[in-house]
Order: sequence, then C-alpha cells, then structure tokens
Amino acid sequence: MPRMVQCAKLGRLLPGLEKPPFPGPLGERIYNEISQQAWEMWREYQTIVINHYGLNPADPDDRKVLRAEMEEFFFGEGAAMPEGWVPEGTRGGAPAKGAPARKK
Repeated sequence: MPRMVQCAKLGRLLPGLEKPPFPGPLGERIYNEISQQAWEMWREYQTIVINHYGLNPADPDDRKVLRAEMEEFFFGEGAAMPEGWVPEGTRGGAPAKGAPARKK
C-alpha cells in the first residue's frame, strides 16, 4: 500500500512520493506534504516555466529560479487548487481529451 499524504497542493489525502525528490529541507517538505499526482503536475509545469523563461537547468542561477517557482507552485498563496476542482481524467473530472462534440 502506498504511503498517503494530505497533499498541500490538491487538499486531499493521496499517495505520496516514494522518496524525497532531492536532498535538503525543501525536498523533505515536498516528500511529507505533496502527493505523487501534484508532483507530476509540477513536472509538466516545470517544462512550461523552463521553455517560457528560456532557463537552463544546468545553470545555478536558473536552478534558483526553478526552485522559487516550485515553492510558489506547491506552497505559495493561491497554491491550493480551487474548491471542488477534480483533476482531468479522474472520476467527476473533465473529459480526458478535447471538448465535447458540437451540437448540430
């Protein structure tokens, strides 16, 4: 049975990460407070941030920007998803692909 966490991002009890994503206090906090599902959401968002700002993950200054974005994404003001939000593709959520068919 997976380890469960009360996810700070999604506001629900969900399966947590198998191990901290990286060393240090932020990695431990993410391990203890963020679900696997929210971590996957971050991975997708991280790609958007890297491309939008033209960041180089090998550059120490750019890694600082990514870390700040990560903290804001998970724990910043407004980080929690709106009340009643259900992830796409889950029960009660939006359709997995595209909009509904157009009425004729």
